[in-house]
Amino acid sequence: MIKFALITGTTSGIGKSLAEKFAQEKINLVLVSRDGEKLIHQADLLSKKYGIKVYTIEANLEEANAAFLVYEKVKQMGITIQYLVNNAGFNEVGSFLDTDLTKEIGMVKLHIIFTTEIMKLFIPDMVKNKYGRVLNVGSTGSHMAVPNDAVYAATKAYVLSVSKAIGAELKGTGVTITTLCPGATKTEFASKAGLENTLLFKMFVMDPKKVAKVGYKALMRGKVSVVAGVYNKMLVFTSKITPAFIINPITKRMMKRNFVSVSSS
Repeated sequence: MIKFALITGTTSGIGKSLAEKFAQEKINLVLVSRDGEKLIHQADLLSKKYGIKVYTIEANLEEANAAFLVYEKVKQMGITIQYLVNNAGFNEVGSFLDTDLTKEIGMVKLHIIFTTEIMKLFIPDMVKNKYGRVLNVGSTGSHMAVPNDAVYAATKAYVLSVSKAIGAELKGTGVTITTLCPGATKTEFASKAGLENTLLFKMFVMDPKKVAKVGYKALMRGKVSVVAGVYNKMLVFTSKITPAFIINPITKRMMKRNFVSVSSS
């Protein structure tokens, strides 16, 4: 059977590395992003390099009915999706008193509403075919409240929670849902959000290719969730056993923008 993976947010970062990983495994692709020019260029490179079929869908996934648009276009292509990867996302970092409400509402629409809708549309087809793998990209912030990144972490907590619950419902159907929880990763996502100027991004930043490899492996094994990187695993574990009055100031400092490291002379 010809297999296809649909991946959102593929033109940079973890999404780009995930697309490359699927292509290496000779899995055909449907790439979804808002940058049509980059999409076409990416599709051309992957199809020529790996000899696979690559389709593209240009869409702003924050818009109403975006998931339905993507689903209908896939149906028009006559394609059946075996692997659904919800990777598209962005961040708005800073004190809740100062952050941009429009961007935060956009995060809610993309991370929560779109993710829910796209699963609602594609998972029934997977169940009917008795096979499917869903990879939702969460965050280490999925596991804890994050001062100075409150709304982003909350949306990613939803991603982890809803994925676990739906995955439990799907047990025995041949369909699994995996949540990939990366920490600091060297991507355009980070630079656009100003995260490169935080203490978090001065320490233990992972390469997106390594994160993608961890996510792909966990997806294919049908794992419920996976935290990428030893440091991030320690961070998540520590957050679960440390009282909030201790962990919150630490997290707040790590996410403070315009952090300047001071070296002793």
